[in-house]
Amino acid sequence: MALVVICGQPCSGKTTVATSIYKALEESESKPTVRIVNETSLHLDRNKSYADMPSEKNLRGVLRSEVDRSLSRDNIVIVDSLNSIKGYRYELWCLARASGTRYCVVYCDVNEDDCRIWNEDRRTREEPSYDDNILEDLIRRFETPDRRNRWDSPLFELSSSSEVIPDIVSYLTKRVDSKTRDVKILQPTIATQTARSSDANSLYEIDRATLEVISGIMEGQSRAIGGVINGVVLGNGLLTVNISRTVGLPELRRLRRTFIKLTGQSSLSGPPPPVDAESSKRMFVDYLNRELGTA
Repeated sequence: MALVVICGQPCSGKTTVATSIYKALEESESKPTVRIVNETSLHLDRNKSYADMPSEKNLRGVLRSEVDRSLSRDNIVIVDSLNSIKGYRYELWCLARASGTRYCVVYCDVNEDDCRIWNEDRRTREEPSYDDNILEDLIRRFETPDRRNRWDSPLFELSSSSEVIPDIVSYLTKRVDSKTRDVKILQPTIATQTARSSDANSLYEIDRATLEVISGIMEGQSRAIGGVINGVVLGNGLLTVNISRTVGLPELRRLRRTFIKLTGQSSLSGPPPPVDAESSKRMFVDYLNRELGTA
């Protein structure tokens, strides 16, 4: 249904915002299924995770994998982390596009000095906090989101003096129809669409079915009385190849290769091809009838 990417400086109130969005969504009329993905939910220590670049890279990979597993068109996933690198936000945007869901970025725009004060306050209360050197490094490397980038749009900016949670909830839960212009549903493309688990089985069934059709045609032609052909009936008699001339094996093989290629291309942009043999046979026979010009 949606992917919400929350980003901001360390100790800028991201978890508070994520929790507020979560509660507001639970109280909304649609009552969607919501999940928050963050370091805490994955039992990761923030100082160890950001101690060096390999550890930080591993953290982003773990978060991205969890988001990928959680995303669907039936729930809302909130990524409560720094998400400070624009390249990483682009990766999350690609996950949303591959899932065909709506997407938005929530930016906690807080003064850097306030972040330092809040981090020290957490340390005083013995709550999870950042080491000073790690905090300064993260603050320095933060890349502010820009609504002109498609992976940072739509962008909701929150500061200590602004409150846009209702706007965010409205965007996430608003019903979309052909007239809706203010809510964008990302559409998967061939580049981002995940491979279907049935593709291998479909290819096997199509390959087997088309071979059976060709064998049936060759056998039917060999039984033609006096060499006169008036259609070839296959199998149980429900399928007929309407040919009135002898079709050689090389031509049938060429048509078979083209048919399999076209079927594979259509499976990338539309519903997967049928996986049962009978449907595949019927499709191939229809194709042969069209190509041989006698259908």
